[in-house]
Amino acid sequence: MTPRQPRISGKDMVAALRRAGFILVYIEGSHHYLEPSGGGALVTVPVHTNKILRPKTLKSIIDRAGLTTEELINLL
Repeated sequence: MTPRQPRISGKDMVAALRRAGFILVYIEGSHHYLEPSGGGALVTVPVHTNKILRPKTLKSIIDRAGLTTEELINLL
């Protein structure tokens, strides 16, 4: 059974992606753009002062990063 998505903020998501080997490329406004250390597509994470990411947004970020929900939970 697939675990439920965690309820996390954009700040926590950026930290988890960095632990997964992503590199912060740049920040524009409140959006952080990260890419895998080996290169690849950018992953955009909205960081709005500890506001919890919406489930659809979180799912999109997880898919774009090539992670599973279980892998994300282990990175938190």
